[in-house]
Amino acid sequence: MALPATPIAHAALDSRDVRPGDLFVALVGANTDGHAYLGAALANGAQAIIAEEHGRAAARAAGAAIVDCTRGRWAISAELPQEYQPGAPIAYIVDESVQALQKVGAFQRAHRTDPALRVIGITGSVGKTSTKELTANVMRRRFVTHASPGNLNSEQGLPLALLGLNHSHQRTVLEMGMYGLGEIDRLCLLARPHVGIVTNVGPSHLSRLGTIERIAEAKSELVRALPDADSGGVAILNWDDERVRAMASLTGARIIRYGLTPDADLWVDEIQGMGMEGIRFRFHYRRPNSQKVDSIHVKIPLLGRHSVHTALCAAAAGLAEGLGWEEIVPGLQAQAGQLRLVAVRGINGSTIIDDTYNASPVSTIAALNLLADIEPKARGRRVAVLGDMRELGSYEDEAHKIVGRRAADVVELLITVGRLGSAIADEARGAGFAPEMVHSLASHEEAVDLLRQIIHGDDLVLVKGSRAVGMDTIVAEITVDAAGTEMGGDAQEHQVAGAG
Repeated sequence: MALPATPIAHAALDSRDVRPGDLFVALVGANTDGHAYLGAALANGAQAIIAEEHGRAAARAAGAAIVDCTRGRWAISAELPQEYQPGAPIAYIVDESVQALQKVGAFQRAHRTDPALRVIGITGSVGKTSTKELTANVMRRRFVTHASPGNLNSEQGLPLALLGLNHSHQRTVLEMGMYGLGEIDRLCLLARPHVGIVTNVGPSHLSRLGTIERIAEAKSELVRALPDADSGGVAILNWDDERVRAMASLTGARIIRYGLTPDADLWVDEIQGMGMEGIRFRFHYRRPNSQKVDSIHVKIPLLGRHSVHTALCAAAAGLAEGLGWEEIVPGLQAQAGQLRLVAVRGINGSTIIDDTYNASPVSTIAALNLLADIEPKARGRRVAVLGDMRELGSYEDEAHKIVGRRAADVVELLITVGRLGSAIADEARGAGFAPEMVHSLASHEEAVDLLRQIIHGDDLVLVKGSRAVGMDTIVAEITVDAAGTEMGGDAQEHQVAGAG
């Protein structure tokens, strides 16, 4: 019996996210194996499953028809078993689930989209997701635009994002992450980008790649993969980052340089941080093949002076795709672009600034700079709760010391969490910060107990650090709802922009 044509509206890697009619892909991870949840996925209504050999028995036991795609057999030519009943779920048994997912995503990109679709890829050590969201907002002012949900930027996540494409889309904005050399190359083979944005090169994942130069090499794979200028390729490069600047020589694509210097094609000045109200600045754009410069003052609801780079990326992408300022500026001002940093009501009348999505030296300094821009109300204090920053390799000690020195300049009260966090505390004391206003704690539980005792009304409390030491749990435990009730783990968040 030939395979029936079955439309699939959504794909999931987590059985809890499965909706009726979905595709569930069982992956083997470092901490869990998706094959253990095949039954749950089918119970939730999965219409199709991709699984490896060790999931065959569980899929069959849960009522799925088995289609064997191992050893080079392709699903397109495979046949259903004779006992198949129309409407029953189908389990495709493959040699390796990740490779199968990538093939499905690549097929969707190549054959289930408009041939005129243009793909914007974004990579960098920090700021990828915020840049992706804001760039998508700008594109939506003119085009039917798809963007990768959340931070689906890996060899598993990006093909899942590609499955959300269809023939209606005119633009897609895709985040591209990496842990090693060659990974962005593979993502580009799947996504086929026309425009590449590189936000920066920093020490994130230094423990995996060893040197900052190897990180830059890995990030440069995006610009190397772009079409040349005559074929519509555009590389949007951070001209304030010397390692990103060097990538201009690695591509035949048209280069758009952005930054804080008039040496760039698109730059900003007159930057004014307005705390929780956003930022003001002035754009300048030197038109191609012309000395004419467009200048425009804007106010956008992104938090922190560092956010001008996010705005520069999104504006450069809009210009590359032919949008005018009358479209770009409203796109930058759309609230949907506000993603990373989250402000919530905290205990005792405080305001919690949640930036626990990730932690790197660059993003932590940016978060502290934002805190410095915000004036607490009445007798409120600036408080920083900072935890370990991970995967920094040989840069680990120096990174935490740099953060400690900046924290000493910004806050009135410093709480650190974790072994590496203690280096932040030590450096702050060494920089002259009052020892009695520094608390170095081993666990997030201790931090929560202390915060409940010492946080005052109108305090601004920044929480930043690795989730591996429970920084996100701290936020949940010190957040209150509109009625003033502590939320525990169910905080309702108001999303605003952040450091990415």
